Amino acid sequence: MAIKRPTVEQLQDVALSLGIHLSDSQAASYNALLQPNFDAYDAVDAMPDYQPAVTYARTPGYFPSGEENRYGAWYVKTTIQGKPGGKLAGKTVVLKDNVCLAGVPMMNGASTLEGYVPNVDATVVTRLLDAGATVVGKAVCEYFCFSGGSHTSSPSPVHNPWRMGYSAGGSSSGSAALVAAGEVDMAIGGDQGGSIRMPASYCGIYGMKATHGLVPYTGVMPIELTIDHTGPMTANVTDNALMLEVLAGPDGLDPRQHAGQGPKPYSELMKKGVQGLRIGIVTEGFGWPQSDAAVNEKVRSAAEVFTRLGATVSEVSVPMHALGPAIWLPIAAEGATQQMMKDNGHGFNWKGLYVTSLVDFHAGWKQRADELSDTLKITMVLGEYFIQNYRGHFYAKAQNLARKLTAAYDAALSDFDLLLMPTLPITATPIPKPGASLEEVITRAFEVLPNTCPFDVTGHPAMSIPCGLVDGLPVGMMLVGRNYEEETLYRAAYAFEQAGDWKAL
Repeated sequence: MAIKRPTVEQLQDVALSLGIHLSDSQAASYNALLQPNFDAYDAVDAMPDYQPAVTYARTPGYFPSGEENRYGAWYVKTTIQGKPGGKLAGKTVVLKDNVCLAGVPMMNGASTLEGYVPNVDATVVTRLLDAGATVVGKAVCEYFCFSGGSHTSSPSPVHNPWRMGYSAGGSSSGSAALVAAGEVDMAIGGDQGGSIRMPASYCGIYGMKATHGLVPYTGVMPIELTIDHTGPMTANVTDNALMLEVLAGPDGLDPRQHAGQGPKPYSELMKKGVQGLRIGIVTEGFGWPQSDAAVNEKVRSAAEVFTRLGATVSEVSVPMHALGPAIWLPIAAEGATQQMMKDNGHGFNWKGLYVTSLVDFHAGWKQRADELSDTLKITMVLGEYFIQNYRGHFYAKAQNLARKLTAAYDAALSDFDLLLMPTLPITATPIPKPGASLEEVITRAFEVLPNTCPFDVTGHPAMSIPCGLVDGLPVGMMLVGRNYEEETLYRAAYAFEQAGDWKAL
């Protein structure tokens, strides 16, 4: 089908939107001169799109309800069998619903994306299936992944299996809830501000945000290229390590990745123990206004386990950690407003796989923007204000400051093998009830980010491990390591897990 040619008046309107004023005669000349360019677009339009082949049989699945979906965590149930044998043979995996699974509906928690069906599999999907896993469906996530709570997904919230009516965390809310409830062995989550680690903490599971780019993001709906992460969420450390072995490494389609950085045998390396490891308790990770003293105490007590296991544990101050959320904010707010929303998810200026069907479908949000979640709308208003009034200056400055933040953590990690702090400053909170104030909705969504979001900016690997209960709700302890040294995090996590039941701490 030929590309629709513009009228002279349409060309004038387009030019005017760029601040260019064309007279009628100039516009007519432009129109004539541009015709060969439109012919080139016709040639591109006539070619088939170049997308990876889909190789595993599947059905569209169905939308479970009632007791089959008691926590509101399932979006779609289906069954896609992987190869016989493999590292993940016999393991069931659910995908966060921002991950493309060809032929199966994908909503990304958003009413404006409902009805979209991807035509490609994300790289992580193919790698899981190649390793013998069985993909059993899609897990509900927050509205375009913009909430650290589990109350913004369309049409309803996700409940914490530890306590109905309480948040499962976000934005990988359904992924965490289904693992915690024992309904799946493993889940894929996503993390731009902490969205693997936050729900892992609230739900008492293991969530790994590996080094930025270690796991290919190809085929996952982007938010902002420099902070996009995807990765494993599991009920135990061994499954998490095995899953990362399968997921990690370049795929040639993701500009976030660096050549030569591939997987390691994490599931073997993790058994080396923590004898001799140096672990620094980051002072600034305990001092947020919303920090719960009981959570702080539980994490510090958990840190003592490492001392008993032979590690050297001591306090370390990283003053810039307190500024991490401020540096993250312009990148997340302005970057996501531009790339995920105004540029329809994919944007421009990078090489790799563009899911053009998603670009086309997602563009419909512009006619339905009032439907967006309040958490996303308020972020977009903030981001667009600074884009329009400050020309992207603060986004650019925050990216510059990200290097300084990275250097601050690297300096601490030159003296320590791991950094330690609470994953979240609090335990799970009640889900806002229908009709809750805007203030409550927004607070519940963003109050949990301060310790997690800085490491999306710097890209350091960070993992949440459950380390006890406060009033019957899980507490998460976060370990942070040097880039591409995930094995050190797994060593500590595995040793801690083997030391005793975390729920009894």
